[in-house]
Order: sequence, then structure tokens, then C-alpha cells
Amino acid sequence: MLRQDLTDIFFDLDHTLWDFEKNSQITFNIIFEKHGINIDLKSFMGVYKPVNLKYWDLYRNNKIDSENLRFYRLKEVFDTLKIKSDKQLIDLIAEEYINNLSNQVHLFPDAEQTLNYLATKYRLHIITNGFENVQHKKIKSSKIDHFFETVTTAEGSGYKKPDKRIFEHALGKAKTHQSKSLMIGDSLEADIQGAKDFGMPAIYFGKKPNFDVDYVEHLKDLKTVL
Repeated sequence: MLRQDLTDIFFDLDHTLWDFEKNSQITFNIIFEKHGINIDLKSFMGVYKPVNLKYWDLYRNNKIDSENLRFYRLKEVFDTLKIKSDKQLIDLIAEEYINNLSNQVHLFPDAEQTLNYLATKYRLHIITNGFENVQHKKIKSSKIDHFFETVTTAEGSGYKKPDKRIFEHALGKAKTHQSKSLMIGDSLEADIQGAKDFGMPAIYFGKKPNFDVDYVEHLKDLKTVL
């Protein structure tokens, strides 16, 4: 049961509001066409999606740094698909991917309408494990920056979800308290368990999991519970 005195809602960004998979596919297509790289995009994305999630898990758990994340997720995809590559090519794609990804603007269905609704009732914020400049640019490019009073990134705070300290940093920045706040995100570990361990309620965005947790499968469903 959500508290009646809820004042602040904290959203994850990638995979929650900002459609990471769609924007990634568009970005890779631009890069491959620009450099004449002959890769079947559907096959590439089919491998890239789980590989990317694996490397983000490693990054979140401080097992690799951002530079290795960006390089090795691409190297593993190329190796898996048996596509000839070298360090120079992978470095080129990795750099152009980061430079172009944040220009993409696709949000999940009903994201803007839902934010419009929630902004009339609550103060809205972002907590993301993404990189400072990239995440701010994504928010601005997709024209949702005006909804959020604060944006907390892992790079900016020095901590990654599910570490309690990133939530503490975000709430301090927003000048609010966990008892009046709510986290919404797509990661059961980083967003949901991380927030709950900090003492903040959370709503999972995704398909119904096989255990008891507050969840919505569509962003517009937030209007019925908030």
C-alpha cells in the first residue's frame, strides 16, 4: 500500500522511460550504413541485447569500468556472430555509438502523457546508472527534461544502483525523504530491491514477476495507482 503523503517519484531512465533497445537499433543502423559495415541488423541486435545487459551487470557490480564495458560488449557480439573485427573498428563503433545514441528520441508508449499526469501531483526525478553527459542529453533530446526537478547519475554521485548511497544522494539532492518517495524502474535488482533496501517503496515496470511486488506492465497504468 502506497503512502498517502507521497510527494516525490524517482524514475529510472533506460528501459523505463527511454526506449533503449529501439534507440540503440537506430544508432547502430546509422553507424553501419555510414561506414559501409555489412551486418544484418536484426541478428546483431538479437545478440547485442543480452550481451549488453551482461556487461551492465558487471559494471553495476564494479567488476569492469565504463571503458571496458563499451569495448567488450561489442567485441563479444562481433566474436559471437563471427564477424571479422579489430580493436580500431570496435573503438570506432563504440565511440560513434556513444556520440549518437543520446540524439535518439524514442520513449516508451504513453511515457510523455504519464509524466504530464504525474507532474500535476508529484515532484519528478531521475536516478540512473548511466553516464552523466549521455543521460542528460537523452533526456533533453527526447524533450522530457522539463518534467524532472533533479537527475542523479551513477557517474555524478559516485555510486550505482542498487547501492543505498545513490538513493541517499538522490534524495538529498531532491531535499526529500524516503518515506515520501517512490522508485519506478525496470530492474528488479537495481531499482526495486535497491530502493526497498534503502527503505523506499518501489513499482516494477515490466511483466508480472513470479513473486509479490507492485508492478505495472504499461506506463499508463501508473495513472490508476498514483
